[in-house]
Parts: sequence; C-alpha cells; structure tokens
Amino acid sequence: MHPDRETSWTPPADAKDRPRQWRRILKLFRPYRGRLAIVGLLVGASSLVSVATPFLLKEILDVAIPRGRTGLLSLLALGMILSAVLSSVFGVLQTLISTTVGQRVMHDLRTAVYGRLQRMSLAFFTRTRTGEVQSRIANDIGGMQATVTSTATSLVSNVTSVVATIVAMVALDWRLTIVSLLLLPAFVWISRRVGNERKRITTERQKQMAAMAATVTESLSVSGILLGRTMGRTDSLTGSFAEESERLVDLEVRSNMAGRWRMAVITIVMAAMPAVIYWTAGLALQFGGPQVSLGTIVAFVSLQQGLFRPAVSLLATGVQIQTSLALFQRIFEYLDLPIDITERPRPVHLDRVRGEVRFEEVEFRYDDKGGPVLDGVDVTVPAGGSLAVVGPTGAGKSTLGYLVPRLYDVTGGRVTLDGIDVRDLDFDTLARAVGVVSQETYLFHASVAENLRFAKPGATDEELHAAARAAQIHDHIAALPDGYDTVVGERGHRFSGGEKQRLAIARTILRDPPVLILDEATSALDTRTEAAVQEAIDALSANRTTITIAHRLSTVRGADQIVVLDSGHVAERGTHEELLARDGRYAALVRRDAQLEPTG
Repeated sequence: MHPDRETSWTPPADAKDRPRQWRRILKLFRPYRGRLAIVGLLVGASSLVSVATPFLLKEILDVAIPRGRTGLLSLLALGMILSAVLSSVFGVLQTLISTTVGQRVMHDLRTAVYGRLQRMSLAFFTRTRTGEVQSRIANDIGGMQATVTSTATSLVSNVTSVVATIVAMVALDWRLTIVSLLLLPAFVWISRRVGNERKRITTERQKQMAAMAATVTESLSVSGILLGRTMGRTDSLTGSFAEESERLVDLEVRSNMAGRWRMAVITIVMAAMPAVIYWTAGLALQFGGPQVSLGTIVAFVSLQQGLFRPAVSLLATGVQIQTSLALFQRIFEYLDLPIDITERPRPVHLDRVRGEVRFEEVEFRYDDKGGPVLDGVDVTVPAGGSLAVVGPTGAGKSTLGYLVPRLYDVTGGRVTLDGIDVRDLDFDTLARAVGVVSQETYLFHASVAENLRFAKPGATDEELHAAARAAQIHDHIAALPDGYDTVVGERGHRFSGGEKQRLAIARTILRDPPVLILDEATSALDTRTEAAVQEAIDALSANRTTITIAHRLSTVRGADQIVVLDSGHVAERGTHEELLARDGRYAALVRRDAQLEPTG
C-alpha cells in the first residue's frame, strides 16, 4: 500500500498552540450558549437537591427517631424521596439538552470539514489518500462524540457537585473534611499524567485507523478487487490488512489500559475513606476529643460517598478531555488547510458567456521545487472555435485544459474567458461556462437519472431523454429493465467504457456549457466504440468553444487549430494540413498513429 501521506503543510507545535486550541473548542459551543445556560441551571439545581439528602438524614438520626417525632420523620423521609425524584428528572433533562447540543456541534464540525475539502484544489487530492480523508470525517469526529455530547455537561455537573458537597461537609465538621481531602492533590497529579499518556496513544491510534481506512477504500473498491484478483494478490492484501488491524488492536489495548492501575489506586483509596472517617471519629471519642453525633457521622459519610462519585468522574473527565485534544487537533489541521483557489473579494459575474479563451504567456508548476509543467504558452481560441492540444505523455496537455475551469491556477501569465482573467470570475460563472469530459468518467452509485441530474437538478424527464439521445445512449438506457431508474453500480461498473463516456457526455449536454474541455475522452476506447462516442462528442461540440486534449490524433483532424506541446512549450501550431506539410513533430505523431492503427 502507499505510504500515509496527505500534504506538506505542517501544523503548529502542540504546546504553543494549546491556548488557541482551547479557544477554538469553546467557540464551537458559542451558538448554543442559551441551551448550555439551561443545562447549567439544571446541574446546579440537581447538585443542591442531592446535597440536601444527607442533612435530612442527619435530622432523622439525631432528632426525629430519638425524640419519637413521627410527623417530622414522615416529612423528612418524604423529602428524601422527593429529592431523588427531582434529581432524576433534572438529570434526564440535562442529558437531553446536552446530547442535542453535542450532536449539533458534531454536525457543524462534519459540515465544516467537508465544506473545506470541497474547496481544496485538485492538487490536494492527488497527494492525499481517499481513505485518509474519510477517516478524518468519520473516525476522528465520531471519536469525539462522547466528549462533545457529555463531557462538558459532566464537567460542570461534577464541579458543581464537588463544590457543593465540600461546602456541606465543612458545614457539618471541618476537621473531618480536612481528613477527607488530604490526598486530593495527589489524585489530580495522577489523572494529569494518565491524560497525557492517553492523548499520545490516541494520536497514534487515529493515524492507524486512517491508514486502515485508506487500505479498505483502495483494496475493496471495484477497481481494487479487480486488480487484486487478476494479480493474484488477494491473500497478500488480506495479510497486509491483518497486520494493520493487529497494530490497531495493540493501540486500542494500550489506550484502554493506560493509567488503569493508577486510577484503580485512586478508586480504592476513596472507597476506603468512610472507614477512615469512622476510625477517626471513634478515636476522637475514646481519647476525649471533640464529640461528633451519630447523625453527623452518617451524614458526613453519605456526603463523602456523594463526593466520591463526582470526584472520580471529574478526574476521568480530565483524562477524557486531554485524550480528545488529539482528535480536535487532527480536525483543526484539516480546517486550517490553506485553500489555494479562492474567489476574489468582488468577483466578476457574467450572465452570458461567449466563450473566447486565451492562454497568455501561461506558466504552471506544481510546487517551487519542481520545474515548470507549462512555460510561455500563448494560444487564443475564438468563441465557437476548436483547439486540439496534442503531444507526448507528460507534455502538460491535461494541465493546460484544467487551467480554464480553475482546477489549477496559473503560476505565471493568465488565462482569460471573454477577456476576463478566470481568477477574477466567480465560481458560479466558471461552473456554468466550462464543462469537462475526461478519460476517467465518474458515476455515482445511483440511478442513471440521478447521475444525469447531477448536472441540472431540476431537469425534466424530457430534457434527460433529449440529452441522452444527443449522446447516442438513450436507446440503450430505454432497453434496460428499469430504464432511467437503473442503478449504475459503484463507479458505473455496470456499463461499458463507451456507455459510461456517453453518459458523461449526456450529463455535460444537459448542463449546456459554452466552453467544453475534452480530456482524452476517447483514448481508452476501442476503434468502433470510439467512433460511436465521437459522434456524440461532435453533437456536444457544435456551436461551442472546444478544447480537445488528445493522445490519439484520429479525433482532432478537423480542429480549427492544433497545438503540439512538448515539455510544456508550444512546439508547433496550425491546421492538420499545415502541420502535415511542415513534416515536424505533428507529422511524426500522425505516422506513429498510422502504424498503431489495427489492420483488417
């Protein structure tokens, strides 16, 4: 499998970025501060109700029972029952609200990451594995579910409970309170150590999950299965996946066991504290110390037990928060990816596009380290005219075509549409003006009609049929058992290469762009299929500005102008006849094609 690579961009150092990261996390909850305020009120009310119970118990043991006051006893017992009911109701309401807020925050994060990725340039996706992208959206954001849905509420709830309980304990007996809290600083230190350890392991685990997701995406696609079976690599791929899964098992075990023994010590010590309280109170009574009533001791132990649950939960929440920081950091990395291709602050919008395209001294390079892919390209295509771009593999043909719809941006010179730099146009104008039909046709796992309507969501059935007829695919679709409702399969594998190309052409016809980029649209087809697809292309190209990128020359002879690219430079230009008469590079390419042409 390929190495886990995504981009050359490096995020800021974690320690230096921590305050900013916390601000960004808190900002995610800002739109829901009203609901969170209600949760805070419910938490406070629940904590106060819970703390009241030990005081009611003290009065029962010290007053109601010893003095035989049955009315007071009944009232206090009813108060304890009511306290439990109110605490449960408040708990259900706060869980409902906090879960809703958490899910909305996750929705916002998923949408933000997806929207950011939709705006990335084509170059980003050529160097990033699809499974890595999917893992960020599914695994990383999914892994934060517990944190964003319950951690914030748990934090507020437990802090409130701890504070209220300590205040109540001090009110009962400050000496016993000091004994109870002596070990608290040690507990906090242990939990911070555990949190840092789990954060580091979580980062490793998410990277491994991303690598495994990428392996699944590549090897279990239709193309991946075909390649694996035909190359006899099924067992090898299964073995590679098993190795990656084994590494994930190890990380999952380490993540769950990190600090377990240290946290277990905390649990044991806090569970033993009631015995320490009874022992302390007994010694004080035996050796003439300050007397404490039985009701006070029982109430204090009850409060202490009430303190035990939120205190341990609070320490665990701290560990969970530190662990989740690794997930937030991975999400923020994607949200901070620089967007190479953006709209101007006040972009130009064109209601009508004639279709004149000019490449003016165009230079393009993928990065600063490599040489130029295109250098000094100067070509004009009049509105309604046709340009063919030919040349050897790696000459920069496809890159030149992709500059028009701004799949890439020039690094020198400019590309204009109707005299306006394409970088000054808004994205809507470019999307309506320029259509692309490439060699690698992409179809969604949906019906034929849904795939066609991707170009024009409001298209009627009649418009679909007209576009399919123009692309010479309507009769084939109509003959299928489900017609236009036929599901095309993953990446369109239920259709042949020529049929997929004609579906792509029909989709572009439906959009009706004035400028058309044909990127080797027939190069992967056999001669007979190519002829059928070419007829559909001819119908599509009529009255449009057409830029045809071709490796095989059989489809470009009728172009108004042919440009031969070689190592990013324009080596020759002219019509088919002019270039043949010149007997240069183009003539050599024609002779090559003639030799490769099958003989009857």
